[in-house]
Amino acid sequence: MAVVTAVDVTAGPGVGFLPLVSLGPAFAGLVGGWRRTAVVGSAAFLLCLGLGIYDGLFEGRRGLPALLSVAGVTVAGVVAAVMRQRREAELANVRSIAEVAQRVLLRPVPRGAGPLRIAVSYTSAVAEARIGGDLYEVVTSPGGVRIIVGDVQGKGLEAVESAAVVLGAFREAAHDETDLTAVGARLERALGRHLGGERFVTAVLAEIGDGPSATLLNFGHPAPLVVRAGGGVDFAAPPERALPLGLAAYGDEDGPKPHTVPFAAGDQLLFYTDGVTEARDGGGRFYPLDARARLLRDEDPEAALRAVREDVVAHAEGPLHDDAAMLLVRYREAPGEDR
Repeated sequence: MAVVTAVDVTAGPGVGFLPLVSLGPAFAGLVGGWRRTAVVGSAAFLLCLGLGIYDGLFEGRRGLPALLSVAGVTVAGVVAAVMRQRREAELANVRSIAEVAQRVLLRPVPRGAGPLRIAVSYTSAVAEARIGGDLYEVVTSPGGVRIIVGDVQGKGLEAVESAAVVLGAFREAAHDETDLTAVGARLERALGRHLGGERFVTAVLAEIGDGPSATLLNFGHPAPLVVRAGGGVDFAAPPERALPLGLAAYGDEDGPKPHTVPFAAGDQLLFYTDGVTEARDGGGRFYPLDARARLLRDEDPEAALRAVREDVVAHAEGPLHDDAAMLLVRYREAPGEDR
């Protein structure tokens, strides 16, 4: 508006820039509230009126159209600002509800449990979403610390509903059942009542007690990454592949077999979903998680996961196309050590 005024005063009425004063309320409607837009529009109207009188435009037919253009743009800007503020309020309410749902569905995991330090990272592929089809939970039970990390087939609200069923069943079973096999059977029965057709959930269950090992039960999920205190890196793959949860009717009735992996002081276990390892770069190459295990050497486990997450996004050269969850379990190097 100041530029238009300066040009109009300097160049005179022959240039015909006066209607461009309406750009003031137009931009105000895009970035400000309706009151600010109305104030800017009123200022633009008075400015247009003053310049029209100064230029003598009202002696002919040019002054009135300029005033009408400023008034029309101001009214349109006020309406647009009101509608935008309503949408922003609705989005804020949706985000608030999503955050509450996330706290119910994906509750914050304990940062420590016995000799373990735990950190979680979750990234939803859906814009503006806080939750999706990936799931995780940590429960301290009489048998030790029990963990689940899983991935529900599909996306959207159906995936969130299935994740809620799995997590609800796990939270109960982890306290009640004596071993992981029984916990897995409870999850299978719960999903059998909920899922239909050939929908499924891949998941890996873990139990970490007082001994120098961790017990894993893998339902078709990517094998956790083990980072040894001495620097060794390998995947804790099960001895035999098993079907995901929800597909028990199509495979072995006994389901997967539990297996143990050494897990002692200084070791780390990284549980993750396929949104991490299947992130591709511009050349179609998958994310090399084992080659980037050095990022987990940070003393702060949360900072270590943050470094991995940022590296995955950098590898994908943009937002991820699938949900990506990671849960890092670190065995303290010595009793009482805060590392």
